[in-house]
Amino acid sequence: MRTSIYKNISNPKLFKEQLIIWSQQFREVVFLDSNAYNQKYSSYDCILAVDAFTTIKTDSHNAFEDLKQYQQTTKDWLFGYLTYDLKNNVEILHSHNFDGLHFPDLFFFQPKKLFLLKGNQLEIQYLRLCDDELEMDLSEINQCSVFSVEGSTVKVEQRVSKENYLEKVTKMLEHIHRGDIYEANFCMEFFAENTTINPIEIYQKLNTISQPPFAVYFKNHTNYLLCASPERYLRKENTKVISQPIKGTAKRYADKDLDEKEKVDLSNNPKERSENIMVVDLVRNDLSHTATKGSVEVEELCGIYSFEQVHQMISTVVSQVENTTSPVEILRTTFPMGSMTGVPKISAMKIIEELEATKRGLYSGAVGYFKPNGDFDFNVVIRSILYSSSHKYVSFSVGSAITSLSNAEQEYEECLLKAKAMFEVLS
Repeated sequence: MRTSIYKNISNPKLFKEQLIIWSQQFREVVFLDSNAYNQKYSSYDCILAVDAFTTIKTDSHNAFEDLKQYQQTTKDWLFGYLTYDLKNNVEILHSHNFDGLHFPDLFFFQPKKLFLLKGNQLEIQYLRLCDDELEMDLSEINQCSVFSVEGSTVKVEQRVSKENYLEKVTKMLEHIHRGDIYEANFCMEFFAENTTINPIEIYQKLNTISQPPFAVYFKNHTNYLLCASPERYLRKENTKVISQPIKGTAKRYADKDLDEKEKVDLSNNPKERSENIMVVDLVRNDLSHTATKGSVEVEELCGIYSFEQVHQMISTVVSQVENTTSPVEILRTTFPMGSMTGVPKISAMKIIEELEATKRGLYSGAVGYFKPNGDFDFNVVIRSILYSSSHKYVSFSVGSAITSLSNAEQEYEECLLKAKAMFEVLS
């Protein structure tokens, strides 16, 4: 059981900064920030969950079944992540590529302390065992001084050379022309070894220049995720399930006319539209596994949305589920998300594993939360930096969708465009 109190916050922006600084004392931290992005489907502007009362940590074997039991037993708020490699639990697949981070495949925790901010209204929920600390913690938070973000330089290397990348895309295109797949998301890693960074500093820089709707600062002891994701993977509200896949990317320009032209060009681009529509069909199929008959609908097809770094093409696919449907089952039957795999999904994942050089891990997985009633909300882990302080390893990956209309050079340039923000904050 939890004790809840409500407070009015006079300066929510300052309070958010104080909240994340205060959170650094805890072993487990999930800080979610919508950056005031105007979303149709949104419950909170900001959430902080800290200090695990219980946890689940496992590899991919039986991961979804273990998570289902954990969620049904606790019936409380749970925060954590699903790595891409849980595909091996869903299908007969494997992940043998290089891994410099060594994160668990699945990690969730039940926080002792929870802060939910919407506008000026703050709801604080503490487990009863520590609710006597609530007012003291609030006083500490209000006394936290916001520090200025300093510069840091990290020597970033590229796992796959440009020449090798172009060769691999050519092989991917051979699979497409042979009919093995129609589309696949192909990714490459940038990394730094023997490196120490200040995670909170890097996160704040990344969030400031990106201001995405699904930003995450995640910490589990020595494992960190610094995430500037613009994409929602899956949300459940009562009996409604919402997926919002992104496929289609274009540059931002300082010149207003050029920027507007880029948006129009993206909207009309046949390659980008075909990518998006293929993934929408895949998501419709995935949602149908748990949907009530005839309830899967495309609410919006190929909408154009602007973020600080890029324009994106986003579709919204929804379904209805029975009250009795397990929330974890909805995740299991749609995971990994279509925007990060390909069509057909299993064939694409096999080819991705064969051609990529790095185990994806948490990149292209999902971070989010379950509510006590079983509702949930998860992002797609892209535009993100991963860091293991114990292994002194920094990693970020970027990818693009390869279709029959792809040009390998242009796909490479799209990857560099997506990597721009991460390079900027690390160098």
